[in-house]
Amino acid sequence: MESNRTWITEVILLGFQVDPALELFLFGFFLLFYSFTLMGNGIILGLICLDSRLHTPMYVFLSHLAIVDISYASSTVPTMLANLAMHKKVISFATCILQTFLYLAFAITECLILVVMCCDRYVAICHPLQYTLIMNWRVCTVLASTCWIFSFLLALVHITLILRLPFCGPQKIDHFFCQIMSVFKLACADTGLNQVVLFAGSVFVLVGPLCLVLVSYLRILVAILRIQSGESRRKAFSTCSSHLCMVGLFFGSAIVMYMAPRSSHSQEQRKILSLFYSLFNPMLNPLIYSLRNAEVKGALKRVLWKQRSMCRIIWGILSV
Repeated sequence: MESNRTWITEVILLGFQVDPALELFLFGFFLLFYSFTLMGNGIILGLICLDSRLHTPMYVFLSHLAIVDISYASSTVPTMLANLAMHKKVISFATCILQTFLYLAFAITECLILVVMCCDRYVAICHPLQYTLIMNWRVCTVLASTCWIFSFLLALVHITLILRLPFCGPQKIDHFFCQIMSVFKLACADTGLNQVVLFAGSVFVLVGPLCLVLVSYLRILVAILRIQSGESRRKAFSTCSSHLCMVGLFFGSAIVMYMAPRSSHSQEQRKILSLFYSLFNPMLNPLIYSLRNAEVKGALKRVLWKQRSMCRIIWGILSV
């Protein structure tokens, strides 16, 4: 029986099965959002690197989040755009597995970075006098490194379990990228173990951290209400409410995607959910976390002023 099986070497991504005219509109729409994602996160990353005033734990973690968001979106969106524009629906099986690995790794990293950012805000608001002692550069480096290493190791576990399966068809994936649950359907063997490990991983990466975030923000809220200064209280509320909003959107959509019963959502609804946290969420993160932040706005003004002054100097030299 094993010798008679034909092992697949290519995968067909069905993507969004719509009219050609609508495909062109979706291509322009998603390309615009992808461009905003790259530009917004790139600006944040550049400002944090260039402005020494932003070399603090909060912005170090924000720089990691920007890197994750750029990588996260880039692991799936270019394939989707090629599918829409050039009708390039066929990719190699190896590329499909690589995309699944990268997507999982960056998704898990984003979850953990969001939790670390929550811990940073908790220490800053609830223990302000010990903040610099607790959140020193060594601790920040260890936390960020742990997020990346653990995420890639967990993604590697999932991929290892996938590669032990025989894949003999069907070749079609009803999605716009190689999402792990869609890849399971390509296997011609029981995927029960894979689904159990995926569910357990989702509980560990999504439910556990989300509970930690909610408990931390409950304590943060109590600490904020005790602040006497109205300006300090407003600033703390602004920072934490935006963070909590994006955490809720990201974790909520991911939990619905990976932990809700399959029958409760159609495949098209799952595509929209995937699109939300793989494209829209990375685009919104710079707006929510940074570009509305007074310190980041100040850094942007300083960088633009330096560039303007430099251009004047160069122009003056050239004029002479």
